[in-house]
Amino acid sequence: MTNVFAVGVGPGSPKYVTELVKQIILDCDVVIGYKYTMQTIESLLKGKEVHEITMKNQEEAYQKVAKTLGQKKLVVPFTGDVNFSESEVVDRLIEIFGKITIIPGISATQVAASKAQVPLDRSKVITMHITTPIEEKKLELQKAILDGFSVVLVPRPWPRDPTKHFMQSEIAHYLRKNGFDTKRLRVHVYEFLTTDKETEFVGFVSDLEGKEFSDLSVMVINQHKLESYINF
Repeated sequence: MTNVFAVGVGPGSPKYVTELVKQIILDCDVVIGYKYTMQTIESLLKGKEVHEITMKNQEEAYQKVAKTLGQKKLVVPFTGDVNFSESEVVDRLIEIFGKITIIPGISATQVAASKAQVPLDRSKVITMHITTPIEEKKLELQKAILDGFSVVLVPRPWPRDPTKHFMQSEIAHYLRKNGFDTKRLRVHVYEFLTTDKETEFVGFVSDLEGKEFSDLSVMVINQHKLESYINF
């Protein structure tokens, strides 16, 4: 076991933080994380050395802590599950700290699929929430819909560069321009899942054009058809 832990703390509610992750945080000395993620675990941070970061200063914070960590235990919490939509950061942590321990959490994609009653084993789960190019992921989205799968999708907010912004409105426009009948594609959009601010939009993909949603949102394109064991 290493002394650097990357842990998933769930979509937002403290109720979705697993007991294992709680114990790891309680036992650690240093925590580095984003403001929203820290809010989920704030009751566990008493007496810790806490570094609140942004995309702009995260590298500086990691490097600073790496120089003084020694035998102290470091936790880097991630909203949702560490293993989904966070690979770029996890890879950087490995480059800086060497071997790390990854502890999974509950992803917003799991919660969204459950609320929409769309089984993940008959769906494609796609994240656009990355900094690298997403053209291949856009093609993956098209193929998934054409193949009849439901899609659980995390959009990409990029307000500082509109050309890279690929949220619900842009996704709806993209699909329509590529020949999809978006007036017949059912969709759910969830914001702030598991928190007191949680909202749900239900309609069709065409309804999303021109609508704005939070950066903390997940959409589900629902093509699920009931197929129970009684039919076999």
